[in-house]
Amino acid sequence: MPQIQEAPAKYLQIASFLRDQIIRGDLPPGAEIPSERQIAQEWNVSRPTATRALQVLRHQGLVESRQGAGTYVRDVQMHRRAVQRYHRYRERGAQYGPDESLEITAAEITSAPDYVATALGVKSSDPVMMRRRIISRVGNGPIEISTSWWPAALAEVAPRLLERTTLGGIGSVRYVESVTGRQAAYARDQVSARLASADELRDLNLQGPAAVLTIRHVVYDTDDMPLEFAEAIYPPGQWTAEQEHPIE
Repeated sequence: MPQIQEAPAKYLQIASFLRDQIIRGDLPPGAEIPSERQIAQEWNVSRPTATRALQVLRHQGLVESRQGAGTYVRDVQMHRRAVQRYHRYRERGAQYGPDESLEITAAEITSAPDYVATALGVKSSDPVMMRRRIISRVGNGPIEISTSWWPAALAEVAPRLLERTTLGGIGSVRYVESVTGRQAAYARDQVSARLASADELRDLNLQGPAAVLTIRHVVYDTDDMPLEFAEAIYPPGQWTAEQEHPIE
């Protein structure tokens, strides 16, 4: 029969917290990770628990220990997903890391592709607002193409979505929340892979043919209604998602 699951072990919670900071860019490559002693004090846990937390990060290839010098973040190639950006905004007031830059390449009203219409709950070919961004990272170049869509009726209260300028770091979801009073409650991701289009090859500086990872991301409000639909396109050669679960 179904059973209530216990919370992850303390060392896994600590490792997960530090891993999120690494992925978000709050702890960039070369940054020093808190020592076992610091972790034990800050989290009020034993030294062995702190030791196991750092071991998890080492086993995942995220950090490396230097004899007599501490533990440091490795230069791991990774993508930042929407959930990491939401968390970073909540904690830092900005969605993008200090090593990232953003270019808005399109902001317009257009016809909804079938899959966009389905996600937003509108009729096929209904007008929708579309906002396309290219995100680059220092040392990597373009690392993501992100396109978001909303019903065109939202244009009256959210006109900044149709401007090819940034939203001041708050992100489109927070902006829509602020002008509509609706509240984002949860999101659902669908992950797949396919060959890149000619435009995607150009914008990601790829030589074709090349496979890209796509994540379709729907944000729902507290009434379970779609608030935003977005599609992120990532180049190959970097990992994007991981999940830990017990094996019984």
